[in-house]
Order: sequence, then structure tokens, then C-alpha cells
Amino acid sequence: MTPRCIAPLLALTAALALPAAAAERPLWEVGIGAAGLRLPHYRGSDQSHSWLVPLPYVVYRGRIFKADRDGARAVLYESDRFDFDLSLGAGVPTRSDDNDARRGMDDLAPTFELGPNLNWTLARGAGWKLDLRVPVRAAVTLESNARVIGWVSTPNLNLDLTRVHGWNLGLHAGPVFGSRDYHGYFYDVAPNEATADRPAYRASGGFAGAQATAAMSRRIGRSWAALFVRYDSLDGARFAPSPLVRRENHFSFGIAYAWVLGTSSRTVTVEGE
Repeated sequence: MTPRCIAPLLALTAALALPAAAAERPLWEVGIGAAGLRLPHYRGSDQSHSWLVPLPYVVYRGRIFKADRDGARAVLYESDRFDFDLSLGAGVPTRSDDNDARRGMDDLAPTFELGPNLNWTLARGAGWKLDLRVPVRAAVTLESNARVIGWVSTPNLNLDLTRVHGWNLGLHAGPVFGSRDYHGYFYDVAPNEATADRPAYRASGGFAGAQATAAMSRRIGRSWAALFVRYDSLDGARFAPSPLVRRENHFSFGIAYAWVLGTSSRTVTVEGE
């Protein structure tokens, strides 16, 4: 699978973080499906791209390494109120010839993000849990000459609700922050790239707007379905004056369906699904 396909799948995984009540589950599950996504070319773009990609369904519920609806991660510390793990993220690629604001500029390569994530359970009850999540991830481009492009952080309040008419529901919202280099990768305009409608610009690091996501998932027999909607705002972002920012508010959404082909005979006790 090419980096252009991997990035949308990681973006979908990050949006569908939906734990539930404790239960006995197989140690691993594998399957196959498909995902459809509608995502902006980049945050602030007034153009979007539709993705239809194959979806490998892989769940692993090990003590340290996990791949589930909380994403693929390595759990470094876990207690009743605090979890500390390594989290993943991604950004989708954009061909500048397909984007009016970036025409004539270098393409945006898909990006991969990795870094520590602190989860603090603020409150919980029967069928619900409220967490504060603080991920900080370094970002690299996925291309032949891969390079580090800075860091991004998306602290958020995350509310999980289980068995809402048979569905697991997740709601999370919070600000976005990024380094100068990270913002520069997306929003800088070099003097040699400037035009009459696109003046030269150098982005600053710091506040990068806010995001809010609603996601739902449901297991029905040997099949699994999920969907998400995300609202993105760049109001007050340090790079909002960039000529590459054409829209300060937009929605993204996605839907996925998979068939579970095999499971392990060994089971483990987990926050059930």
C-alpha cells in the first residue's frame, strides 16, 4: 500500500477512538473492508478530496502493544486514572496542480506523526468516561527524501459513551498547536513562489485553531461499521493570514465497513467494544 493510501487510513483511525465497558475479547482479530473519506487538501484549503481506500481491519489487545479503536500505540504506563502511551497521526498528500491556492508550488507529501500521549481520566460512570488527552507528536514526510517538519499537539477533552442504541459514541474537542517548521511546511510562500495573488509569507508557530470530532462505531456479528464527522476552525490561528488559507472553517467526514475474517482463541480482559 502506498503512502498516499496509508495516510487517509491513519487519519481515519485517529478519528475513531471509541473505548467501551470492560469485557473478554480475543487477543487479536483480522479482517478486510473499505473506507470512504472526504478531507480538505490541508487545513485551511477551500478544496477537498474524496478517498476510497481498502481498509485492513487489525485489532491487537496486548499488554503493551495495542491496535484498536484508540489507535495503534505502545502503552508505556497504565493506571486507574492515568495512561501514558505513544500515539500515531497522519496527514494526507496534496498535488499542487490539483489545488488552486498552491498551483506552481511543491506538492505536499503525506505525513506521519509519532509521539507521547498522556490520558487522564477525569470522571467515569456506567457507560461513560471523560478523559483529558494531551498528545505531542513529531511529524515527518513520507517520501523518498523523508524529513522532519516539526511537531504538532492536539490536547482535547474526550467523552466516550457506550451502547447508545447499540453504538459506541465518542466526542472530543480541543485546540491545536504546532511548531514554526510544521506550520511553515503547509503555509509558507517562498519569494520565488509568490504571484500577484499569492504574496510571500512566513508562518509562525503556536496556536493553530481548534477541532471537534464526533465518531460512532458498532460491531454486528462478524462485521464492523464506523463513521465520523470533524469540524475544523482556524479562527485566530497564527498562520491565518497566509494566502494559502482560503477557508477558516470546514467539515471532514468518513465512513468505514469491514468484515472480520479471523480471531484468536485466546481472550483478554479489555475496555470492551
